[in-house]
Amino acid sequence: MPKMNHPHRGSMQFWPRKRARHSIARVRSWPVETKTKPLAFIGYKAGMTHIQVKDTRAKSPTKGEKISLPTTIIECPALVVVGIAWYKQGASGWQKIASTFVEKPSPHLAKRVPLSKKAPASLTGKEFDELRLLVHTQPHLSSVDAKKPHLQEIPLGGSKEEKLKYAQQKLGQEISIKEIFEAGKFIDVHGITKGKGFQGTVKRFGVPIRQHKAEKTKRGIATLGSWHPNRVQYTVPQSGKMGFHLRTEYNKQILKIGENGQEVTPKGGLSHYGLVKNNYLLIKGSVPGPQKRAVLLTAAIRPDRRLSTETFEINYIHI
Repeated sequence: MPKMNHPHRGSMQFWPRKRARHSIARVRSWPVETKTKPLAFIGYKAGMTHIQVKDTRAKSPTKGEKISLPTTIIECPALVVVGIAWYKQGASGWQKIASTFVEKPSPHLAKRVPLSKKAPASLTGKEFDELRLLVHTQPHLSSVDAKKPHLQEIPLGGSKEEKLKYAQQKLGQEISIKEIFEAGKFIDVHGITKGKGFQGTVKRFGVPIRQHKAEKTKRGIATLGSWHPNRVQYTVPQSGKMGFHLRTEYNKQILKIGENGQEVTPKGGLSHYGLVKNNYLLIKGSVPGPQKRAVLLTAAIRPDRRLSTETFEINYIHI
């Protein structure tokens, strides 16, 4: 008999296949930054297009030539700093000790998110070990249908004294995308993938379609497992809900940070999105999620040193 080769159907890299709790990603590990600035930004995926650039990379085989690149447009309305979260190092990790909020938050936020009015007595650098900014998005400034803003804690880079000074200055103010990222740099995109509902084993795990003489079903598995152990093991592909998973795309290059959304918006608006009205990012390649979904952008936590950070010379943007 020939050697049997039957690789496992479906990746075990993402397990369990659970749906995300929220429509915005949760980040567990943050990059290290020496500059005093926020370590993340929240934008809205507007769609994809392609651009033509002149390849200026020194070691590229297409150096000096015009090449076409697929790009994702992410609209980035300014974030509003609505509060500060204070943490102290405990035996089991970071423990939140208090939260400070602005006296008059945005009406878009106050109606939908209950904010505590309690503020800690004058916290100094000796009484806390870490602080994070409480920021919220402004979806009403974009073409997103959502009215409820996303409220997120974002850490800061720099020393403890610099963090405190920056947080006090920015409380109640806006943060622009240009204060955090630069063109040519690499970032990580944390997003929630498209939800595809209840799907069968062929689409969900990629099992082969059975031949026409098969009993009972073609688009299904032939057996639920071996006789012993006499139970259905978790590795057996079965039908279930698919998509809406938290995924992270590493090392996505920023090709451009634009101000005028008309540069990337066609006459009738982007399909399934509309008009780009604020600052935007052009990111090389694709990012997870459908249009209008919020994505969390952070600096690359494991940058590839071999990748060039040189910016491309953009000649044409397809709209």
